[in-house]
Amino acid sequence: MSTAGQVIRCKAAVAWEAGKPLVIEEVEVAPPQRNEVRVKILYTSLCHTDVYFWEAKGQNPLFPRILGHEAGGIVESVGEGVTNLQPGDHVLPIFTGECKECPHCKSEESNMCDLLRINTDRGSMINDGKSRFSINGQPIHHFLGTSTFSEYTVVHIGQVAKINPAAPLDKVCVLSCGISTGFGATVNVAKPKKGHSVAIFGLGAVGLAAAEGARVSGASRIIGVDLNASRFEEAKKFGVTEFVNPKDHDKPVQQVIAEMTNGGVDRSVECTGSIQAMISAFECVHDGWGVAVLVGVPSRDDSFKTSPVNFLNERTLKGTFFGNYKPLTDIPKVVEQYMNKELELEKLEMFVTHSVPFSEINKAFEYMLSGQGLRCMIRMEH
Repeated sequence: MSTAGQVIRCKAAVAWEAGKPLVIEEVEVAPPQRNEVRVKILYTSLCHTDVYFWEAKGQNPLFPRILGHEAGGIVESVGEGVTNLQPGDHVLPIFTGECKECPHCKSEESNMCDLLRINTDRGSMINDGKSRFSINGQPIHHFLGTSTFSEYTVVHIGQVAKINPAAPLDKVCVLSCGISTGFGATVNVAKPKKGHSVAIFGLGAVGLAAAEGARVSGASRIIGVDLNASRFEEAKKFGVTEFVNPKDHDKPVQQVIAEMTNGGVDRSVECTGSIQAMISAFECVHDGWGVAVLVGVPSRDDSFKTSPVNFLNERTLKGTFFGNYKPLTDIPKVVEQYMNKELELEKLEMFVTHSVPFSEINKAFEYMLSGQGLRCMIRMEH
């Protein structure tokens, strides 16, 4: 029986207030409006960004809300004006978008769409400023335009990457956020050359994806920096050759790395959001040619200082957003690289260290808060 054009009643995990366990509720999901699609979510995973906005520390609290932004699903129905997607298409909803019309989308250098770039404060659809979710008439806020902690969600077409239907959604769905962010930061932005040394700050999922990017680029030394020594064994599988724990040293970690590498690494990628890690990542690259790339998201009011001489000595500091990938143009190509075995599908499997049914979604939060594993896959139980 077709549900197109009708309100769908389904289960969603609702965050009613900051830091409190999500509650599985029956929600009503309105049909998609102009330039929107309704997606049946099959797999979703928990990312640190979901946790930040669930805790609402240093962020604007917006509740009740349906979190979730790393997922894979199938288009259930399409709204008015949608021609590039149809029911049955396999898709990855993505937290940022590509309208294909603005100066950023037309630029070969940028992926920061004017219309659909990430907006953490927006809890509604941009088409009409209204939510597509409700419980007994009460609107429930969206999150990042995706809200994948629901069996069905409504997403703007510019935030939906259509992918090869043969791709296993339970594996490639992690490409919709963290893995692409880390991998792209290295291969698209830091661009290490064969034989280069690379330092990776933070060995969570994003950092390990950045390390994998360094490995496939042919880096000769990949130095992992993390305060959690238990992460080193896992990091070796992604190419990390050496490990530095800042707690083991009585001098700044940038000095430790400079001494290890005869003046500094060729490239560094910072994946923690810590201001101190950002300074260290910049100051540990070699003068003359070193490039540091910032990936981690800091708290809203953070700032850091470094001597201008570090720039005058020809060190480069860059930032990146979603690994410089354009969601609609590039992510389907990355999926194809895995399908064609140009990249290792087995590596994607290694990022998923836990799996829970949707009814136990709060366990995913427990795993992440206790630092267990990398990604927890949440299986929808349609």
